[in-house]
Parts: sequence; C-alpha cells; structure tokens
Amino acid sequence: MAFTTGAALLDAVVLAVVSREAAGTYGYKITQDVRNIMDVSESTLYPVLRRLQKDNCLETYDMEFAGRNRRYYKITANGMIRLDGYRHEWKSYRKNIEYVLFGEVIDDKR
Repeated sequence: MAFTTGAALLDAVVLAVVSREAAGTYGYKITQDVRNIMDVSESTLYPVLRRLQKDNCLETYDMEFAGRNRRYYKITANGMIRLDGYRHEWKSYRKNIEYVLFGEVIDDKR
C-alpha cells in the first residue's frame, strides 16, 4: 500500500531539494533526488517545476554542459518563504498523524 502524494507535499519536496544547492540544480537531478524518496514520474515533476517557476518560487537559467544547454532551477526568496511554511505545517501534520497511528507525541525540536 502506498500513500498518495498531494500537490502541496510534492511542491514542498521539490523546493527542499532545490534549496540544498545554492547555485541551483538541473531538472534531471531534481527528478532523481525526488524519486529516491517517493514514487513519481518525470512527467509529473516537470509540470511541478514549471508551476513553481510561474509562482515565483523558482527561477531558471541555462548553462552549457557537454555541448548542450542544461536548465538549472534555483529557489527564490518567495520559494524559501513557501518552503518554511511547508516545513512548519509538516511538523504539525506529522505530529498529529503519529499521535493517531502510534499514540506518541513527537518532539517538535527536529
């Protein structure tokens, strides 16, 4: 059984992955990093990248690599604000779900 991945969670994960690289990272690497933790296709992730760019959460630039242009994505200040919001909401969500499933209260220090 797999849990479904909603748009907000996918946005949060993509923003977190991109935020790890100060200079930005390219689309294929983003898809591989996200696919290491959840089951999503490339055809799902590229529209997420475009939507986050349209929402001013990501900016792009192209750089040549091995004779081809490679598109890089970099998180913006708006993207960091949204990511911080997602992180805050995740802590509360995780705490509530783990309490219901396991009867445990999670330490919010993480």
